[in-house]
Amino acid sequence: MFRVAVVEDEDDAADKLLACLRGYADKHDGIAFDTAVFEDPVGFLKTLRAGEWDIVFMDIEMPNMDGMEGAHRFREIDHDAVLIFVTNMAQFAAQGYEVDALSYILKPFSPADVDRKIARAVQLRNRDAESVLVAHRGGTQRLLLRDIAYIEVQRHTLHYHIANGVVDGVGSMSEAEDALSRHGFLRCGKAFLVNIRHIAAVAGNEITLVNGETLPIGRAYRRSFLEAMAAVAGREAGDAKA
Repeated sequence: MFRVAVVEDEDDAADKLLACLRGYADKHDGIAFDTAVFEDPVGFLKTLRAGEWDIVFMDIEMPNMDGMEGAHRFREIDHDAVLIFVTNMAQFAAQGYEVDALSYILKPFSPADVDRKIARAVQLRNRDAESVLVAHRGGTQRLLLRDIAYIEVQRHTLHYHIANGVVDGVGSMSEAEDALSRHGFLRCGKAFLVNIRHIAAVAGNEITLVNGETLPIGRAYRRSFLEAMAAVAGREAGDAKA
């Protein structure tokens, strides 16, 4: 079940988006949407909690608070939900990178266009929910891939660095790389496997993570790391334009 918020003051546009969501769910087994409509960002933000929504459709022109400001305030609380602008002003939607928007739907919109955006949003949320089971001496612990900033190996222990600490597991770096490289984890050194989602900047031989930590880029891994990062960034740019 995906929780979807439609922040839209035009009843007709909101009804069409809801119809598109119902149509998409009807055509795809196992997909369901729990939807809610808000007439403006103020009402939407009033009781917002992090993680409350999977997908948010946000109109840009609305009373009380425009959708771009609403999106900025939304991102102060929730960094993970998929955000899609709905607008008849494409020039404003181009600012979506400021709030990490997936894309925008231009009014009057076609069901086929909305279908493509829904498909991409569902794909991203499914990917975000992927997880790994970390085995350790006391048992196992499931970690969401999106929560792992990087993995560090010391002797025969893998240290999974997450927001609120470190989870230790048994295994080798090569095993972790084989399992996670297709999920956006890149080898940047002999001892480090970094999640590209957590990379804020790369400069010289150093990676700065979103949380401010830094990781070294090993000389032997520099070329392959930069090539892999460019490939992932290229795919994400292509997805954003879709």
